[in-house]
Amino acid sequence: MTQPHFTIASLLAATGGVAEGLDPAAPVNSISIDSRELGADALFVAIRGDRFDGHDFVAAALANGAAAALVSRDPGPGRILVPDALGGLEDIARAARQRSRAFIVGVTGSVGKTTTKEALRTVFEAAGETHASIRSFNNHWGVPLMLARLPATAQFGVFEMGMNAPDEIRPLSRLVRPHVAVVTNVAAAHLERLGSLEAIARAKAEIFEGLEPGGTAVLNADHPQLGVLRDAALAAGVSDIVTYGFADGVDWQILDPQNTADRAFATVLHEGARHALALGAPGRHMLSNATAALAVAYLAGIAPEVALKALGGFGAQPGRGQRRLLGPAEKPLLLIDESYNANTASMLAALEVFAAVEAPGGRKVLVLGDMLELGETAEALHAGLADAVRASGAARVHLVGQHMAALAAALPAGLVAGHVLHADEAADVIMDALAYGDAVMVKGSNGVGLGRIVTAIAARFGQSGNTQPE
Repeated sequence: MTQPHFTIASLLAATGGVAEGLDPAAPVNSISIDSRELGADALFVAIRGDRFDGHDFVAAALANGAAAALVSRDPGPGRILVPDALGGLEDIARAARQRSRAFIVGVTGSVGKTTTKEALRTVFEAAGETHASIRSFNNHWGVPLMLARLPATAQFGVFEMGMNAPDEIRPLSRLVRPHVAVVTNVAAAHLERLGSLEAIARAKAEIFEGLEPGGTAVLNADHPQLGVLRDAALAAGVSDIVTYGFADGVDWQILDPQNTADRAFATVLHEGARHALALGAPGRHMLSNATAALAVAYLAGIAPEVALKALGGFGAQPGRGQRRLLGPAEKPLLLIDESYNANTASMLAALEVFAAVEAPGGRKVLVLGDMLELGETAEALHAGLADAVRASGAARVHLVGQHMAALAAALPAGLVAGHVLHADEAADVIMDALAYGDAVMVKGSNGVGLGRIVTAIAARFGQSGNTQPE
């Protein structure tokens, strides 16, 4: 008989909560903060968010079949009462972590953390039962929710940790207690609140403070803040530091990178051995993310040939470079979706990849949105994209957001198809300007809302033929 993920009794023991009208032996096999997404025998956690209070949805959750609700007010039948619902979720996460025998990895970084997490998930799934964060559940409620869902039987766990201010990653890492902490990059993101690249590096380095004794820091070496990260790891008592990247002298060195329209290839050198790495998406950044996964897999005891085979089918994720061919096979529209996030490093990487893209039979078009949270440097950093935009080969550029005015001013007037402040203003103009045979890349910070433009393009141009992944 399969053991339940938790029981009401074990949840009460973990949280110190008080229950009314609940069977202590009743199973709880899923945990959710969304009353609309409840699995069988689910626990609904009524956390308070910036825009909602889960307590407003407790009755709906119970009516939708939740086994119980974790609440911090309004006690009653079917409810487990705790002082703070988020704190109770963290207690459940600790209980899940304490019983786990999985090899646990934490991932952070300014660029590439979600893609690296997904590369790790791909590799680990080839070796055993794996649990990984979904989407970008990487904040103060997303990490404990993902950890609380960690099955007792999992052999591997991968957790993404994000931040936009100091002292945010530290408690997350101490909750997750990873055996390996990966820092994918330090780049100009969240400058508005952190002020400098060194401050960003120190905030990312908080992940080392939660490492299990004897744990390993895995660091991308291709940025100027490597020394800050290394010093922080040593100060946190981490003696095992592994580096990767294109730089000379790293532990896992990427050599001879090559890209085709939809693939990337490289040789990875480690301890004298050469490994042939092939991926289902182009870009130096993709090779870097995959090499991080290869290095971590090695630390987990997974043979390189197993990891390399798994990575051969790994590609870009939705919102992070995923490609779709829309419409008729003989002359499709190529849509490259980079709409989830943007900072200077990821924007330049995406433009470099787009430069190598050939339109199926038309023009190359860019839709670029603001890079947010850059503070006083925002205008200069946006204007600084001009050379990369020109080098991308785009025939027309649509710009969205206040800060993109600086880029518009830095580009030739004939290249800029239009500049608006809001995504909804641009959608119809962009779609009317596109045609089958074009290649269009949509890139911007998630808060700009360019995902709606991606959805609209896919809906319109996917109607006239086959829609297929490239």
